[in-house]
Amino acid sequence: MGWLRLRLGRLLDEERKADGLSSTGEAGGRMKARLLAAQIKRMKLSFSVALSFFSAVQFAPSVVGLPSANDHTWIAPGPDDQRSPCPGLNTLANHGYLPHNGQNFTIKDVMDAAQEAFNVHWDAILVAAKFGLLTRNDLGSEEYMSLGPLLIHALIEHDASISRQDVGDGTGDALHFNETLFSVLANSNPGVDYYNATSAGAVQYARLQDSKENNPYLLNTQREFVLRTRESGLYLSIFGDPLTGVAPKEFVNIFFREERLPIEEGWSKPTTLINSSTLMPIEKIIKRAANWSATSVCEPVVLTPGAVVNLGNATIPGIGVAADEA
Repeated sequence: MGWLRLRLGRLLDEERKADGLSSTGEAGGRMKARLLAAQIKRMKLSFSVALSFFSAVQFAPSVVGLPSANDHTWIAPGPDDQRSPCPGLNTLANHGYLPHNGQNFTIKDVMDAAQEAFNVHWDAILVAAKFGLLTRNDLGSEEYMSLGPLLIHALIEHDASISRQDVGDGTGDALHFNETLFSVLANSNPGVDYYNATSAGAVQYARLQDSKENNPYLLNTQREFVLRTRESGLYLSIFGDPLTGVAPKEFVNIFFREERLPIEEGWSKPTTLINSSTLMPIEKIIKRAANWSATSVCEPVVLTPGAVVNLGNATIPGIGVAADEA
C-alpha cells in the first residue's frame, strides 16, 4: 500500500505545479499547464485502477478451490470433501452440481443436478435417491443427506459392483474406484470402440460370478439386480445414445475412472430426456445378457444406520444387526 501513497503524493505535487503555470498567463506556461493536466489525468486513471484492484484483492472472500454458482468446471475432491460409492453422485459434486464438499443436500437437489448435468429425469433415480435419507437418524434426516454415509452397505451400495470391491467380511473397499475390477468393463465388447446393452449385461454376469466365488457374504437379491441394471442403463444412456444404449468407451471410461464429465473429449449432455421409458428397452437387453438368478432369498432392509430387518439371525459386515436386536 506504500507505493500507492507515494503515487498519490506525486499526483498532488503535479497538480500544484500545473496550477502555478496556468496562473502566469504566458502562452508557454499555459501550454505546459495543459500538457501537465493531460499527464495528471492519465495518472489519476492509473491510480484509480490500481486502487480498485487492490481493494478487490484485499477484501474479496477466500473461495479458492470452490466452484462459483455457475461454474461447473471439474475440481478434484479435497481431503475434507465427502464422496460415495456412486460415481454419478461423485461426478455431480466434482462439477459443482451438488455441493463440492458432498454434504447436506436434499433429494430435490439430486433431481435438479441430474437433469441439469445428465438430462436424467427424476423418475429414473427418485427411488434410489430416497435411500439416502436412511443414512441418518437425527432431526435433519427427514430432508438432508451427504455422500459419505451412502457407504452403508445395502442402501445404494451393493455387491458385484462394476467399479468397487464388495464389503465382504468388512474389509472390502466399497468406496474407492478399483481398476482391477473395472477392467472387466474396460475389456468388454472387444474389437469396437463402444459399449452396448449386451456387453453391459455380460459385464454384470462376470462381476457377479466373481462375487459368488470370493464373497461368502454376498447379497444378491432382485433389489441388487435392479440397482445394477439401472446403473448400467444410465451410464450407457448418459454417455451414449439414450435410444439405443450405444456409448463410446472413451466417455464411459473417463466417467468411472476420473468421475469427470468428458466434455474436453467431445461429450455433451444428451438432448433426449433420459427417463424410465427410455431406459426400459435398454434394461431388457441388459437383463437377458446378464442371465441373472438370485442367491439370496430376501434382502435385508436398512431402516436406520445399524438397524435392519429381514436379516434373521445373520450378521452381515457393513450392515449391522437385526432391528429387533438393536
